[in-house]
Amino acid sequence: MEKIFQHSYLDRYAKAFSQKVCDEYFGTKKYMSGQEIIRLTPSTQLNLMVIKSLFDLWQEEMDILARNPYFDYRDYAVKESLKEFMNVLSRAIKIEKNHFMPLLEMAVKQTVTLAWDPLGFFLEETKKVQERSPQYFKDLKKYLKWHTDLWLSIIEKSPDMASASDLEAGLRAQYDRLKHDLEPAEALLKPFDQVLPLNHGELLIHEEASSETDVKRMASPEDEAGDGDTFSAGIQQTYENDTEKISLGEGSIDPALAWARFESEEYIFMRGSIGNIQENVGINQRYMFTRKLFKGNPDLMNQAFHELDKVESFIDAVTLLNERYVNELDWDINSEEVDELLQLVFRKFEDKQ
Repeated sequence: MEKIFQHSYLDRYAKAFSQKVCDEYFGTKKYMSGQEIIRLTPSTQLNLMVIKSLFDLWQEEMDILARNPYFDYRDYAVKESLKEFMNVLSRAIKIEKNHFMPLLEMAVKQTVTLAWDPLGFFLEETKKVQERSPQYFKDLKKYLKWHTDLWLSIIEKSPDMASASDLEAGLRAQYDRLKHDLEPAEALLKPFDQVLPLNHGELLIHEEASSETDVKRMASPEDEAGDGDTFSAGIQQTYENDTEKISLGEGSIDPALAWARFESEEYIFMRGSIGNIQENVGINQRYMFTRKLFKGNPDLMNQAFHELDKVESFIDAVTLLNERYVNELDWDINSEEVDELLQLVFRKFEDKQ
């Protein structure tokens, strides 16, 4: 079963860990090279996960190029040239601190996930089956030091790549067979403590509490009452009557419900923590938003960020998204991508109105 993380803690930990590593490294150097990434931290898996992130970005770039209707990227000579080009680029990695920080943060989160929840980590990879070649999935073994048997046992049996649902079923079955033999997460993540101790108790949410206690805490008027900054009676009633995950509505995002959800204990610390959305979107987030929300058009995404940075409040920002993007681009408002975008918008504003 996939683990449930306290994402607020993991976000804070990844940011603090990355800040400490980068402050130490970039205190004397301006750029990070590929060879230096390999030996950057005491965790070999984390270092490889950073390289994997670069590999994923390269694949994203290739996906965008391959959609060009004027050239045949399936041509053998083109494929070989691109492979050689990637080899050259891999020897010429040169990253400044402001670009490396979000890359390392994402790698920390992915590495922690791989340790504690290998099934969840690999299930995320299977979602890419429609977008990636079989070789992509086989190449992942270059970046994995942990739980490789779980992954390779599935991929080696699917040379032509089965559907995502078939891969998921295979992974779950293999996980059930191997889960008792997997190395404990605490042991795998022990090298992290040499940089910054990781509190595993704070990281994980107990499932019994997550389904009931957390909802009741969000629903409680006493918890949310304050100096005038409270939920409206209607929103309080919505929480009191809803025992499942709060929905933002059908067809469009409800800004009041979205604000209320992020203002819960798990997200409250993030409010007003960024001044500009355009400058605070992570590299992986950019590619995810481009692919999943903006139809592969980075210019359209940048236009949306520019417009969001000009509005005055959270409600104005969500209204803008509803009017110009949600319906026009057929967004699933309950998707992970929309949720991450709304988190960024929430982090920009101190006030709802």
